[in-house]
Amino acid sequence: MGFRSKRRTIPAKTPGELDAMQAAGEIVGRALQAVKAAAGPGVSTLELDAVAEATIRDAGAVPTFLGYQGFPGSICASVNDVIVHGIPDAETVLHDGDLISIDCGATFEGWVGDSAWSFGIGEVSDDVDRLNRATEWVLMEGLKAMVPGNRLTDVSHALELATRAAEKQFGVDLGIVDGYGGHGIGQTMHEEPYLANEGKGGRGPLIQEGSVLAIEPMLSLGTTDSAVLDDDWTVVTLDGSVAAHWEHTVAATDRGPRILTPRK
Repeated sequence: MGFRSKRRTIPAKTPGELDAMQAAGEIVGRALQAVKAAAGPGVSTLELDAVAEATIRDAGAVPTFLGYQGFPGSICASVNDVIVHGIPDAETVLHDGDLISIDCGATFEGWVGDSAWSFGIGEVSDDVDRLNRATEWVLMEGLKAMVPGNRLTDVSHALELATRAAEKQFGVDLGIVDGYGGHGIGQTMHEEPYLANEGKGGRGPLIQEGSVLAIEPMLSLGTTDSAVLDDDWTVVTLDGSVAAHWEHTVAATDRGPRILTPRK
């Protein structure tokens, strides 16, 4: 979900606040690693949710997603054609060849970390593997624009350019999912501004030292269009094509982008 901002700058966090955000982000990173280690054929997404919640709570943090606007899980678990916001349940059981996207948030000492990654269960098809590697690459290339002096949509434009470059580099056609993107983040999960995953650069509020955004490309092997299922959460590709989702919480610093959600 996103917001339209009238701010001239993206609010800055102090160095101490960035450290606090990274402490939360590192917990998210550990939860993602634990979920990936637990995932496999025959495992349900509800079981993965329990792993994430336990990891977060054992670290003294709180699952940010749980109860957020009524969301019932500690993670979003999105399999194959589910782009984002998949609800963990006992009925969704993983199979060899699935691509699952795990989005996770943790609140620690008042600050939020938010991160996502996609990974295959067993051996995925070649096109799905290309999609997933391309989406990760797009994130890492796009976040390079998260530097003081740039504007919000310079990041959007960098993500779009990276997506088109990834199509050539990975030999795959990619759809940039319309209507979903990143966001500001700090003491709450969704803060202004909304960050589109494509668009012209040089627009929107100024990125300053200490500005923080959750940057999250969502790409599909087909359409850019999506639909929300009857549960009012699960977002699927309209044509049933597989989608991937990668995300980091990133701060702009005078030494370049700082990833606050490392996966150590």
